[in-house]
Amino acid sequence: MAGAKILAFGGYQPDKVVTNDDLAKLVDTNDEWIRARVGIQSRRVARDDETVADMAEAAGAKALAASGLEPSEVDLVIVATCSAEVPLPNVAATVAYRLGIPAPGAYDLNAACAGFCYAIGAASDAVRTGSARNVLVIGAEKMTSWIDWTDRSTCIIFADGAGAAVVGQSGPDEPAGIGPVVWGSAGDQAQKITIEGRNGTLKQDGQAVFRWATTAMAPVALEACRRAGVTPAEISAFIPHQANLRIVEAIARKLGIPRERVADDIIHAGNTSSASIPLALSRMAEQGRLQPGTPALLIAFGAGLSYASQVITVP
Repeated sequence: MAGAKILAFGGYQPDKVVTNDDLAKLVDTNDEWIRARVGIQSRRVARDDETVADMAEAAGAKALAASGLEPSEVDLVIVATCSAEVPLPNVAATVAYRLGIPAPGAYDLNAACAGFCYAIGAASDAVRTGSARNVLVIGAEKMTSWIDWTDRSTCIIFADGAGAAVVGQSGPDEPAGIGPVVWGSAGDQAQKITIEGRNGTLKQDGQAVFRWATTAMAPVALEACRRAGVTPAEISAFIPHQANLRIVEAIARKLGIPRERVADDIIHAGNTSSASIPLALSRMAEQGRLQPGTPALLIAFGAGLSYASQVITVP
């Protein structure tokens, strides 16, 4: 059975920057209040006519180009999203067509903020079992379409963007490049993050989610390390879902991972749900903060409440 590894990353953010001072003109808030509670200084917002598929295409194109593969070498496209404009058609088939990928398997996956890690797990399994040679995995979200801009508890947090990765086969003598996924859910708390109805807006019990994430996620990350055969001390980069900087830092402290190894993309990207981990990976790669050949730890969590974690080898 072939092994699987990540070949390359790609990311995309809309041009429009919304600062905390901009939001202070809409709701009762200020820069100091937002930084203290969620750690965000600015975030990106898509144009009204910019779709989830548009952003997914841009990120996917970058990842595909960086991988060195031709579109014809991709057999499967998975788009993780919870904010698509319509339920049909799926985003994945549209993006595959735009990128010139001929007749791949294509599906969307909705595990909300955990979607990218779920999709990487699915892509890895597809490659290992021979169902696909190469898989394009994209996390893309237009969260601002589902936000009430008068709700201070959500409008300061969520943003738009897309990130992508290409998963391919590892060589016969290479170790596994994607560790076993540790995933699960806490369905008894599903009502903590919701969108009610077709015209609803996102609502969340922020304090409850904060307590759950800072309590329950470190053990999940430790189990992902155990299954991959590494310790937290060996992790060269920790890329958690960029939900809230306080949550990110709390989990990192429990794992004993130094701050300089921890992704903090949320500061200037906001919470982009399933796009946050691949966006952070793409940015860290651009900044030279990823060490090729070393283990990096991913963990994502969000509505559902769903979560997933795995260790990858940095390409």
